[in-house]
Amino acid sequence: MDFVSEAWAQTGGAAPDTSAGLLSLIPFVLIFIVFYFLLILPQQRRQKKQRELLEGLKKGDKVITSSGIWGTVTNLDKDTATLQVADNTKIRLQRDHISSIRTSSES
Repeated sequence: MDFVSEAWAQTGGAAPDTSAGLLSLIPFVLIFIVFYFLLILPQQRRQKKQRELLEGLKKGDKVITSSGIWGTVTNLDKDTATLQVADNTKIRLQRDHISSIRTSSES
């Protein structure tokens, strides 16, 4: 109880100013807003674009994997895809590792 009376005496007997407490939060709110627009929002857009690419994947698409392997999709399962990378060479990998679909201008 003695601590409470000392704390009250240190404030001069007046109620603490709540507007100063709110003003001290403004820099943190601004930092969060900047982080949201510079980091979080672009990452969410990239994830949405990648998810749409994987959902629209079909047999015969020419793709590039995240490790840089070029191939043609020959078979699709729920979680895996089979790519033909050479005449007699097929590899099986997770669908998540397909990073892009090749355009016709890429050889």
